[in-house]
Amino acid sequence: MSWLELVGWSGTALLVWSLLQTRHLRLRTLNLAGSLVLIVYNTGVRVWPMVGLNVALAAINVWQLYRLLSTRHDESTYQVVEVRIDDGLLAHVLRVHWADIATFNPDFRFDDQDRSAFLTLYGDEIIGVLLLRSAGDGVAQMELDYVTRRYRDLSPGEFVFRRSGQLTARGYHRVLTPPGMVAPYYGRLGFKPAGDRYALDLPTLPT
Repeated sequence: MSWLELVGWSGTALLVWSLLQTRHLRLRTLNLAGSLVLIVYNTGVRVWPMVGLNVALAAINVWQLYRLLSTRHDESTYQVVEVRIDDGLLAHVLRVHWADIATFNPDFRFDDQDRSAFLTLYGDEIIGVLLLRSAGDGVAQMELDYVTRRYRDLSPGEFVFRRSGQLTARGYHRVLTPPGMVAPYYGRLGFKPAGDRYALDLPTLPT
């Protein structure tokens, strides 16, 4: 097998692998990489229609990546809606994603006691769940912070904790993450280690 054929097969493998991804950001990144490799291959073997196809695919992926990354900090991108802890929609979301939730939150147990519940939406799609309770003295203890697989790479939690004002408006000035969470992502959101969990001091709302 020549080096050029190896390049072609590598690009094909990347494209196929990209289509198996559930996360938007990872899918677009791998698909772009595969398209670029196949541009090189098809240019080398002078199959110009395939060059044109992969140039078009690369352009689409660049645009989609730009859209995803440029709106991840946009306040209009995500909405946070408070729901009752016994809300049927909340129960449905938890039930549908229960296996994935348990993977990252093995100690989580759901009950409808003194808790606050919030759903994170991207357009009309529910992409996250936040459950918390008061730990006293203006401290909110999260019991569940879950984001669906497709949006996990985009860290919409940054909007929930820093921009929505939902927690600050309720008198909270500090948030603690669930203990024992698998693969926590909080370091890149400004949380600091605090024993077996992470802590974030919430920004003060402008007056």
